[in-house]
This record gives sequence, C-alpha cells and structure tokens, in this order.
Amino acid sequence: MIYIEPKILNRINTWLTPTFDEETQQFIKDSIANNPKDIQESFYKDLEFGTGGMRGIMGIGTNRINKYTLGKSTQGLSNYLKASFPDETIKTVIAYDCRHNSKTLAKVVADVFSANGIEVYLFEDLRPTPELSFAVKHLNCHCGIVLTASHNPPEYNGYKVYWQDGGQLVPPHDGAVIKAINDIDYADIKLDSNESLINYISTDIDNAFVDASVENGSLNLTQEAKDNLTVVFTSLHGTSITAVPETLKRAGYKNVHIVKEQEAPDGGFPTVESPNPEEPAALKMALELAEEVNADIVIGTDPDCDRLGVAVRNLNNELVLLNGNQTMVMMTDFLLKQWKAQDKIKGKEFIATTIVSTPMLSTIAKSYGVENKIVLTGFKWIAKLIKDFPELNFIGGGEESFGYMVGDFVRDKDAVTSTLLAVEIAAHAKANGSSVYEELIKLYAEHGFFKEKLVSLTKKGIEGAEEIKQMMVDARENPLKEVNESKVIKIEDYQLSVCKNMVTGQKTDIKIPKSNVLIYYTEDGTQVALRPSGTEPKIKFYVSANTTLDSVSDFKNVEKALDSKIDAVLKDMNLI
Repeated sequence: MIYIEPKILNRINTWLTPTFDEETQQFIKDSIANNPKDIQESFYKDLEFGTGGMRGIMGIGTNRINKYTLGKSTQGLSNYLKASFPDETIKTVIAYDCRHNSKTLAKVVADVFSANGIEVYLFEDLRPTPELSFAVKHLNCHCGIVLTASHNPPEYNGYKVYWQDGGQLVPPHDGAVIKAINDIDYADIKLDSNESLINYISTDIDNAFVDASVENGSLNLTQEAKDNLTVVFTSLHGTSITAVPETLKRAGYKNVHIVKEQEAPDGGFPTVESPNPEEPAALKMALELAEEVNADIVIGTDPDCDRLGVAVRNLNNELVLLNGNQTMVMMTDFLLKQWKAQDKIKGKEFIATTIVSTPMLSTIAKSYGVENKIVLTGFKWIAKLIKDFPELNFIGGGEESFGYMVGDFVRDKDAVTSTLLAVEIAAHAKANGSSVYEELIKLYAEHGFFKEKLVSLTKKGIEGAEEIKQMMVDARENPLKEVNESKVIKIEDYQLSVCKNMVTGQKTDIKIPKSNVLIYYTEDGTQVALRPSGTEPKIKFYVSANTTLDSVSDFKNVEKALDSKIDAVLKDMNLI
C-alpha cells in the first residue's frame, strides 16, 4: 500500500463530501484502492495561473482540469467582477477550441457566470483564441474566457481569462482574481445556470473578425502578385480552419491548398505526435503537399490558432521551417518598411518582444527610429504595453515561441492575421524577384546575423517539478562564470529583479515584474536564458549567438559557424 501524505489525504477527503457528485466520489474511492500514486498526483497541489492562465491534465482532483476546478475559478472571477463593477450589467464572452471536453467545460463556465447574474455570450462552436480576444472588445464585455491548452498533448485542457481591453489578465487584476478564487471553497460554486442570461453566438462575430484581420494583415499588392503565389496551409486539426481560409480568400489569395487529412477539428490530433507548429514533424504532411504543388510557402497553426509555423524555400529551393525569431524578424521589418513608406513613423511608435526573444529586434527597431519595448514572456505583457502607453502607436510584436500580433485590434498573439501577413510578405518578395529566405539573409547582412536555439527539458509529476526547482536554485547559488570559454559579464535575475555586472560587481534594478528567469550575457555576445514553465514541469534554455555577415554570398559558411558555436554552448551546459 502506497503511503498518502496527510496534507494530500485532507484534500482528497474534501472531494468525498456531498459538494461533489457521486461519480466523482466513486472515482476517487476506486483510485485510492487501485491507483494511489495517480490520486496523489491529482491532489498534491492546486492548479495555478501561469503566464498563459490555468492549464493541466483533465481528470478528477485539485491538480486537474475538471468542472470543479474551472467552476471554482469562475466563481472567484464572478465575485471579483461583481465587486469591480458594482453598478454595471456585467457581460462576458466564452470561446473554446477543439480539445476533448472543451464544449462541455465551456458550458460549465457559462453556467457559473449566469448563476451569478452575469450575462454570457457563448460561441456555439469552436473558434480561434484571437477571435475571443477580438470579441471581448467588439461586444463591449468586461471579460472573456477561452477553453484551450494551446499545443499541449491531447490529455490537457486549460482556461485563459481576458479583461476589458481584450488582453489576458495582468496586474493588479490577476493577483486579485487569484485571491478571490483562493478565498472561496468548492461548496461556494454556483452551478445552477440561468439560461435566460446565456446568449449563443453563431457567425455574428466571424465576419467582423475576418474583415479586421484582412484590414490589418494586408498590403497594397496587385492581384497578379497574389495569383502568382502558391500556399499550403494546415490547421493541424484545430480551430484555424474556421477563420484562416476565409481570411486568405477575402484578401484575394486563390492558390491555397489545405491539408485535407488535418482539416477536421479533432482533439486527439490523430495525424501528429504533437500539434505544435514549432516542431518540423507537425508540418510533415503540409511539406509533402507543398512539394506536390510546388508551393512557395507553408503555414501551420496550433489548435487554438494563436501560433504559426512558417516554412519557405531556401537558396537551394528546399522547404525549411523558419524558427519563431526568424518569422518575427521578417514580419516586424516588413511592417516597419510599410509604415516608413507611408510616412507614418513620427517618433511615437513602438514594437515589442520578450526577454528570451532575439536581440535582433532591438537593432532593427533602432534603424527605423522606433522603440523596442522588452517584456516578460507571455503576450499579456505585450498587450499591456498598448494600455500603458496610449500616447504611442503599436506597430507589431512577437515572441520566439511562434506568436505574433499585428496592430492592436486583437490583444493577444494572432495566427489568423499573422498567417495573412506571412503570405503577403512572400507574395511581395516573389513579385520583386526575391523570396522570404533571401530577404531574411539581407536583413542579417544589414543588422548582424543573429541565431537562436531552444532546448526544452520536460520532467514528470511531483519529482519532476522539484527537480526543475532545484535546477534554478543551483543556477542562482552557483552561477556560471564562463559559457563555451567566453566570460560571463552580466547576469539578469528576474525573480530578484536584479541585474549584476560580473566585472564590476555593480547591481541595478530590473524595472519589469518578477519572473523566475535567469539570463547570462557573455563577452562574445552570447546570451543564455533559463526559464521554467509556469503551467507544466518543463524548463527551457534559450541560446542566442551573433556575428557579422559581410555579404549574402557568405551566408552558408557563417551560418555553419554560428550553429557550431551554439552547439558548443549547449554541450558546455550538458544540454546535448
């Protein structure tokens, strides 16, 4: 018999009371008898809000996504909304993705809101996450919810909360909402819906969202340029199929080939090991179709359609997947070019990126005379900048993890508009006798060749979470002095909000919110960042190296040297 700690047993016993339905109680009793280790995993902690909200494995328990954990969060949020807007008719909008149980769980959330007297707009069927962000402002709602687990494995689901501006929860609301949730018990959840307060949305928002995507993602290209481009697109069984094809069609693109085997939404993601467009394997079928039709560009989106992977033809006419930093560099430079050509850069514009994304964005921004604001990982921080600096015009922003946002009509990463923008860039380049890849190399020659690589280590369960925690403790208590024989000259510790110059010993304050991130800077310009996930037992290592590129013809040799340098850094840190 496996021993169950008293603290965990107390949590379990709470779920064996009449607050919880008989099916839940019976499952727990059976699990105690037959799967005690699993039940400990399910109850050893409460699911927490991380950089992307609450996300976890579906199942019974405090550490699982289910109607009670989502119900408790929604009840706490309802209490906070009513306290924040005491004299208003509170409205919220709810969307959900293709994952198993998303539709059912979305209705649970709607039931709890309505039981608390809050008016609800609930999408009848799955929709992209950026459309939810758009709908919050479009419907003048006080908040929005999307049921999604992004590109996590099929057993996951999640819950993201958006505020009045269409952006995800940020301080002070996030902390206040978490407190409101922690202040209540499961017995406080109101689950009996008031159906008269639930309004179902069919296609009402779709047209406005697609039109806005076309407006923000389009350039003044000729129809000939659009007709001359061949596109392959895959939704990877996700929500983008409801918006991306129509957006490309309205923008004038006719030669769009959709991967039929991955077109139908399916939370089991049957044709891929992982529905993550960051991974080349996820785009295998799309790349195969692209070779059949001789496509110029391949785009795949994740299940909730906020991230996109882009593949283009390299100098050897081979299809290669751009990394998130490369896609972000291309999109940002292209937007800046358009703003400059239209004489819209007046010194009050900015782009935005995150602390673990490529430093190349700052170099590009400076060349155009605009500011690059750098924030914590998570698009909620980029969206917050728009609210914090109303006197400035936001052009676009992104992060290395394949997310980008064009303009401010959506306040989250948006793969619908970004897909259109990527296609427009490709069409523009081809019409001018170039390609996306060639244009990227030109940027390296102009601004410096920056190359990045990400390594993720995933652990399992309680032991895995503790192991990752200890890795960060060790990194702080015994910081690296050298990386690949290059001296560490600066360390930024975002948890302590301190930047330390390792040469002079001088310390300065970091003026952005705290986060469990460490970044090492070396003498030769290499950067290494360590960041544990806030939602799963995973730690990420980000490496960035750079050098000069004297001419486009030197590209292959210089790239090979940079790749070798990055691999040497990873070997030095025992990561490969």
